[in-house]
Amino acid sequence: NNNNNNNNNMTNKSMKIVIIGGVAGGASAAARARRLDENAEIVLLQSGPDVSFASCGMPYFVGGEITDRNTMAVQTPESLHDKLNLDVRVNTRVIKIDKENKKVLARNEQNNSEYEESYDELILAVGAAPFKPPIPGIDRPGLFTLRNLQEMDAIVQWIEKKAEKMPMGDMHFVVAGAGFIGIEMVEQLVHRGANVTLVEMMDQIIAPLDVEMAAILQRDLEEKGVEVILGDGIGEFKEYEKDSESSILTLRSGRVLPPAQLTILGLGVRPDTDVIKEAGIETTQRGHVKVDEHLRTSAANVWAVGDAVEVKNPILEGEMWAVPLAGPANRQGRMVADNIFNTATGKKLRSYKGTYGTSVVRSFKIYAACVGLNEKMLIAKKIPFSCVHIHPGSHAGYYPGAKQVHLKLVFDPSGGKIYGAQAVGEDGVEKRIDVIATAMQGHMTVDDLAELELCYAPPVGSAKDVVNMAGMAAQNIVEGLVSQVEWKDLEKLAHEPGTVLLDVRNPGEIERSGKLSEGAVNIPLNDLRAHLDSLPKDKHLVVSCASGQRAYYACRILKQNGFEHVDNLGGAFATFHAVHPGEA
Repeated sequence: NNNNNNNNNMTNKSMKIVIIGGVAGGASAAARARRLDENAEIVLLQSGPDVSFASCGMPYFVGGEITDRNTMAVQTPESLHDKLNLDVRVNTRVIKIDKENKKVLARNEQNNSEYEESYDELILAVGAAPFKPPIPGIDRPGLFTLRNLQEMDAIVQWIEKKAEKMPMGDMHFVVAGAGFIGIEMVEQLVHRGANVTLVEMMDQIIAPLDVEMAAILQRDLEEKGVEVILGDGIGEFKEYEKDSESSILTLRSGRVLPPAQLTILGLGVRPDTDVIKEAGIETTQRGHVKVDEHLRTSAANVWAVGDAVEVKNPILEGEMWAVPLAGPANRQGRMVADNIFNTATGKKLRSYKGTYGTSVVRSFKIYAACVGLNEKMLIAKKIPFSCVHIHPGSHAGYYPGAKQVHLKLVFDPSGGKIYGAQAVGEDGVEKRIDVIATAMQGHMTVDDLAELELCYAPPVGSAKDVVNMAGMAAQNIVEGLVSQVEWKDLEKLAHEPGTVLLDVRNPGEIERSGKLSEGAVNIPLNDLRAHLDSLPKDKHLVVSCASGQRAYYACRILKQNGFEHVDNLGGAFATFHAVHPGEA
């Protein structure tokens, strides 16, 4: 490992930093480097014509929510030169890195001329490219990925061209891939007035969420008229005989979709690291650049940031992962600039503590946010966990306009360590996930969540905040006050002869919302104490209500009255109903 050679003392001469890639990580590194050293020579090489642009805002420009195209280019080569004295060269692709002689070979994408550029320090901010699998017909017209402003413009121009010949309400657009970008594109294409089909290979949308949380968002999409096809992928694109620019999509199942005038390919991203691998710089099996805690690569004087980098998973000791998010990329860029100059001056280097995956997506009026590990990841790693689902209002119930927040907290049942959280709802969702993300970064436990002091006024919260409630519910499990079975086991439990399902909702609620299960016994919570004798003490009682709170109260009543085998149904009716709306 050559990392220890990364100690050139540059204080006596002007340092030359070459950065490959702009956007988030590269542009942040360049700006910070200039603030640290007015005399450094800073060269930023960027493929394509834009150096720093609002990549996360592109779906909203396609849909017409953002109307000013000029706002999409956050910085230009000229503005960066004038403000920060940076040498920014757009339309320039690096085709070779010579780490031994500390130089790169760059190609001008407009005239194909090539030249060498030397460096003292090299920062790799190459990003990730949309994944385009070898599906027959994938290069047909009308099929687009969305990585840069040129692709964004091409999508808008294509839609406008099609709209000259066909009313928008007659058009059919397909979005392949139900990740964050896919969901945002679905929303924006519906805003445009088109009929939209969403196709996803997995059995749910939005992989970072667990299935019951994703189901809430999926149901909302379907209510907005979006057809959601899960567990199926695109097998072939063919020309539509009545319009050569439209495509017939055949799915792997054999299902044929109506002709599509536009298809957005949101099939995930791959690190754009071919040149880095060829240079002999260490990468993972999936192609992400390996870095140490200071974001140095295996090559001397070469650093890496952003979507192409594998970083520490701070939740699981010794684990690494790749999380392509703009926030971490920006902070990594700044840190690398600090570490380059701290190395040169002998100061202590900053350590990147890892990425928690804190993220949010909007779909029409619904927001979905998450942080950390989900249930699927923990099951795959065979890590014991427990989780609580709560469904409170976003603010005090007596103040008008409160919206339901569906929040899931995943934690270690033995000590209360927080593994992750997910929330879905119309209001107050990202605020709660931000609080839990901060708590995780401060190594807090569910006990701490229960005790957090947070802002409260009736229009914005409750005296006992949603985060407090989640912490308290988890605390009850850690301390053994209640045990639970998962919502997903309800159907199996309903058929077990030794199990009794007890629904403590009021009869009117059941009439409006539906039964928990055909064989469930209904005793409203307020009547439970008077009817304890009607329940068998030798059977397994599984208790549910609408959202979980009354069922917890019922479990405590039962346990303190000699019922030993009592479980709360995790997530209660609300969670089960989100996944199985037709079965209740």
